[in-house]
Amino acid sequence: MRNQPIGEQNATDRFFPMDYNDPFAEMRQLQGAMNRLFDGGRTPERSGTYPSVNFWAGQDSIAMSAELPGLTEQDIELTVKDTMISIRGTYPERETGDDMIWHRRERPTGSFLRSIELPFRIEPDHIDARFEDGVLTVEMQRPEEDKPKHIQIKSS
Repeated sequence: MRNQPIGEQNATDRFFPMDYNDPFAEMRQLQGAMNRLFDGGRTPERSGTYPSVNFWAGQDSIAMSAELPGLTEQDIELTVKDTMISIRGTYPERETGDDMIWHRRERPTGSFLRSIELPFRIEPDHIDARFEDGVLTVEMQRPEEDKPKHIQIKSS
């Protein structure tokens, strides 16, 4: 655990403390440093990828889900144009009172906008969006003229 700030210890170091008789100790230390470098302590909110979404795509449709805890359907704006879907909303600022001080703040506050490129155009009149238990689920259909067509090959 050399060259590591006091109080900072990653999971690899806890389970495999530095042992100079261990030929892999330096590799684990390097792995921990690389994990910290690429993670950078970012949360989804700070990294610009909030809210977190999942996408499923088939030949004829796309389904998306986004976790938006604490919001209602009135707090969310969903727009689709060509091959781009956008989710916009605002988390209200939480009041703590004059005698309270935040100890830890990990839940998002303020406005967010997430735009994602879709793998193909969708039919704007055939979009089904539902919001239940803090999860936005959107099902989108591909336009009939954009669907892949199976072409039968004939022998001569």
